[in-house]
Amino acid sequence: MMRPARLEDLAAVQSVTAAAYEPYQALLGGPPLPVTEDYAPRILRGEVWLREREDIVSALAVVERHADHLMIFSLAVAPSFQGQGLGIELLTFLDGKAAEWGLPEMRLYTNSRMERNIALYRTYGFQETGRRPNPYRPGWTLVDMTKSIKD
Repeated sequence: MMRPARLEDLAAVQSVTAAAYEPYQALLGGPPLPVTEDYAPRILRGEVWLREREDIVSALAVVERHADHLMIFSLAVAPSFQGQGLGIELLTFLDGKAAEWGLPEMRLYTNSRMERNIALYRTYGFQETGRRPNPYRPGWTLVDMTKSIKD
């Protein structure tokens, strides 16, 4: 079941995010941006959605609702739940939210070294729209991707 996060979920949001992104720390030479994010304001704005069963958070999505698109800031699946299709489940949920909110597309950006994530997004129908230097992390390259929402 997906539900909006509440402030009392903050520790779970941080824990699942840190665990999900941990394998990328060595690859990137530092923590990916979602690991360092302050999620309390995002929770208060309704930007964090949790996949939960029996009070256990298995995955989460962090999004920004813009006038013309849904921006995916982060998708995180707890390591013990990876490989079960939850990434696609999160994307399907967000596709539905974007359609419900009348938004024509979803967008995201990811680090160019996160090839497994890029492959997942491509499989789901995202297309790469460009690459650019990461403005916050010199030497890192971001991959911008977009997917149209079907009516």
